[in-house]
Amino acid sequence: MMAVPQRRCVSCGRLADRSEFWRIVRCWPDQKVQLDRGMGRSAYLCPTAECLKVAKQKKRLARSLRCPIPEEIFTTLAARLDAHRNYD
Repeated sequence: MMAVPQRRCVSCGRLADRSEFWRIVRCWPDQKVQLDRGMGRSAYLCPTAECLKVAKQKKRLARSLRCPIPEEIFTTLAARLDAHRNYD
C-alpha cells in the first residue's frame, strides 16, 4: 500500500494530505508564480483566513518559494476564501 503524500502549511505548520491545501508554484524556468498547476518549487497553504493573513504579513510564501509573491496571488486566494464562505 502506497503512502498518501503529506504536505506542510507554510503558515501554521499543519501536516495533512496535499488535497487539503492551496498550492502556490514558482514555475520553472520562467520563475512565474501561479496557483495550483505547474512544475517547479511549491509551497502549500491552508485555505483559511488566518493562514493567508500570516503568510502575507510574515512573507512566508516568499521565503518558501525564494521569490517575491505578486499581490494578485493574495487577491485570488482571498477571493477563493470568500467564495468558499459564501458557498457554505
